[in-house]
Amino acid sequence: MPISLTSHKEKDRMKSLAIAAATLAAATALPAHAAQPVTGRWATVDGKAIVQIAPCGRQLCGRIERIVKPTPGRPQTDIKNPDPALRSKPLVGLTLLSGFEDAGELWKGTIYDPESGKSYSSKVSRNSDGTLKVQGCIAFFCKTQTWTPLR
Repeated sequence: MPISLTSHKEKDRMKSLAIAAATLAAATALPAHAAQPVTGRWATVDGKAIVQIAPCGRQLCGRIERIVKPTPGRPQTDIKNPDPALRSKPLVGLTLLSGFEDAGELWKGTIYDPESGKSYSSKVSRNSDGTLKVQGCIAFFCKTQTWTPLR
């Protein structure tokens, strides 16, 4: 009969330590907070357009699905685009949000403003009421819009 060098208490203690170590390893492997989903159809500020946010590769993008309230006298093309070759591109189908990745409590990427033809770093997150907080930023200065979910 073999002789046991460890007592039952010692075995229980080692088992408890192993379980604690495994639990700690699993907890640290999980992300701290994942951003709430933002995919879907959204009415932009003042309901001017409908934007569809969906996966594009490993990131999220948002494209204009429809212009609801066109600006009077403005062509429905990307006339302010800094690239003259793209100024005749229709606004419908235009990518406004690109390269968005989960950054914990929010999504970070780039937003394009067809009214100015400029792109900005951007943050997008869900508000507690289900609306979407969309920010375009230059350094620490951000302009915020609230978009409304559509069904």
